[in-house]
Order: sequence, then structure tokens, then C-alpha cells
Amino acid sequence: MRAAAAAAASLLLLLAGCGGVPGPNAPRAQGGAVVRTASSDPNTPQLIAQRERAGLPDCPVPAAAAEPVSYGLPPVSLPCLGSDRWVTLSDLRGRPMVINLWAQWCDPCRQEAPYLRRFADEAAGKVDVMGIDITDPLPDKAIEFAAASGWRYPHLVDREGLLSRSMQVPGIPVTLLVNAEGRIVYRHTGPFTSAQQVRDLVSEQLGVV
Repeated sequence: MRAAAAAAASLLLLLAGCGGVPGPNAPRAQGGAVVRTASSDPNTPQLIAQRERAGLPDCPVPAAAAEPVSYGLPPVSLPCLGSDRWVTLSDLRGRPMVINLWAQWCDPCRQEAPYLRRFADEAAGKVDVMGIDITDPLPDKAIEFAAASGWRYPHLVDREGLLSRSMQVPGIPVTLLVNAEGRIVYRHTGPFTSAQQVRDLVSEQLGVV
């Protein structure tokens, strides 16, 4: 019951203030227009080349126009870090996910970085991990940080902090646990202190060991 209440509260916070005008190339979800943030596209040829050299994968291309689900990720479209792709959060389905909100200027994010790397490496094929670089004006430094952290999973960019503000969190990092149907089942605020903490939370909330 408490988990359901927490998921509902997280959804309400996520959806609050997600208004805006979609860009000309923004994808559209069933039941309404996808909101595209005002972030500058972090997809210059230099950044794309930097991401590729760093070994960071490109963002996935989820099935377009997935029907939004209750307590799910919002239909917000964000650019991929060092790529020309955009991903609509509500389209991410099919496998449990760990979504981490971070920034290269965030000291607690740096502290938890190795634990996320270890978990992502161990959970490959069972749980998808994705980062969202929040309110970060320096995408080149963000790629450097992700590479130095040993992260080998994709990252989106929310330069204007749309999600951070709408969730009304005091700061980052924040990690969302999302089930295979795209529903937010848990929100962890603050840095992880061990890879085991991530494993335990994913096992408890997503049923993945």
C-alpha cells in the first residue's frame, strides 16, 4: 500500500508543470502531444564524436506513440547526450528500468557513480539503466564525467531541469525504478552508498534478482 501511494505521489509530482509547445520534429504519443523541453540539442558533430570515443551507447529507439500508463513516465521528449536522437519517456517499455537523474557538477552524483556502474554491468540483460543529465550547461563535461565513471549506458539531457522542478525534489541525485509496463514503482532520493543497496532496492521493488 505504501509503495502504491509513493508511486502515485511520484507520478503527480512528475506530471506537474509539464507544459510547453512541442518542437516541429517532436514525436507524438497517443492521447496528446509530447512535450519537448527548451534544452539546446546536445548533438553537435563534436559531441557525437566525443560520445562515440568515450564508448557511451546511443539512446534506444523505443516503439513510437506508446499509450501512456497510469503512474507511468510522463510523455516528455528529451534529447540524447551526444546524439541526434530524442526519446519520449512514456515510450520506454518492455524491461524494468533504473533511471538516474544526475549532473557532472553534483558531488553526491560523483560519489554514487561507481555503484551505478557496478549494478549496470551486473544487471545487463535483466534491467535497463539510463541516466538523465539535469540542469547541466556543459554537455562535453557531462560526457567526460560519464566516461570517467565507467558508465556504459545511455543518457538523456534535461538542461532546463523540467523533470527536476516538476518532481519538486530539493536536489539530485534521484533514481526512479520503473517496471516493464513503464510504471514508476519507487523513487529513491539521494545518493546510493553501495552497489548492494541498488541491488536490494531493485529486487524488492522490481522483483529482479
